Amino acid sequence: MLEKVDGVILKTQDYGETHKIITIYSRKLGKISTLARGAKKTKSRMAAVTQPFIYGNFFVYLNKGLSTIQQGEIEYSFRAIREDIFKTAYTAYITELTDKILDPQIPDPFLFEELYQTMSWIEEHEDVEIPIMMYELKMFAKGGFGPMVNGCANCNNKEFPYAFSIAEGGLLCKRCRYLDEKAIPLPDSVSKLLHLFTVVELKRIGTISVKTENRQLIRKILDAYYEQYGGYFLKSKRFLRQLDLLK
Repeated sequence: MLEKVDGVILKTQDYGETHKIITIYSRKLGKISTLARGAKKTKSRMAAVTQPFIYGNFFVYLNKGLSTIQQGEIEYSFRAIREDIFKTAYTAYITELTDKILDPQIPDPFLFEELYQTMSWIEEHEDVEIPIMMYELKMFAKGGFGPMVNGCANCNNKEFPYAFSIAEGGLLCKRCRYLDEKAIPLPDSVSKLLHLFTVVELKRIGTISVKTENRQLIRKILDAYYEQYGGYFLKSKRFLRQLDLLK
């Protein structure tokens, strides 16, 4: 069955001497893997439209196994991302995270929009830490291992202050803090941000202003949390850390 699919290319993989397997995250069908015949040939009409991070319209012949791209057209190239090594690294990270966590062919228009908006932010701004962390928290929730951040993970108490417990999977109130001696005390502002980042659409956020020490604290928490519960090794994450050391 031939379907018109709009989506973002998450990943490309060489297949044989001239073909590529393209993983597309689409608004309509979710994540799908497709064969792009001849896409490795420099003069092929499929070469340009099957580059990483392209947002395009694709005519795809859907199969139960590997589908096939019949035709494609670039809607938005995200060229500025591919021309900047830092923007490329950030985008590679969120697309790899998306590819690892999402099951095939389960549409989620909300997450699709969040991915697109996050990529747009990366392309247009130099400061991308907060949108990246917002997207991570939404993906953790989609993967079924998101932290409890709208109350105490143990008793659901809604009263501040909280600490964050990796072991208990989220916030702990004062009464439940005894459950984890290693829980990280949080300023009230950070507790509120963790919940905000999990539920609010990026396009609803205007200027994002978060203190440097609070950014570093949230980054530390998310990295440790994913290491505990994520379950997938991310090559792009390691490369991103190496680049961050060069800043």
